[in-house]
Amino acid sequence: MKLLLDSTLCQGYGLCQEEAADLVELDEWGYAAVIAVPVPSGREDAARVCAQACPNAALRLEK
Repeated sequence: MKLLLDSTLCQGYGLCQEEAADLVELDEWGYAAVIAVPVPSGREDAARVCAQACPNAALRLEK
């Protein structure tokens, strides 16, 4: 499973990082960057919660 980011949709709310700090990091302005591709085994549920937390749907999961 991959957690993918459309950086053009990210508005820097940081809600995704709160849910999965080991999968997403924030830059100095609060914009997300995915740091775990593919999603590590056992972290799939966290990746789902992370993607769902984004109010702009900038994150999505791909199998």
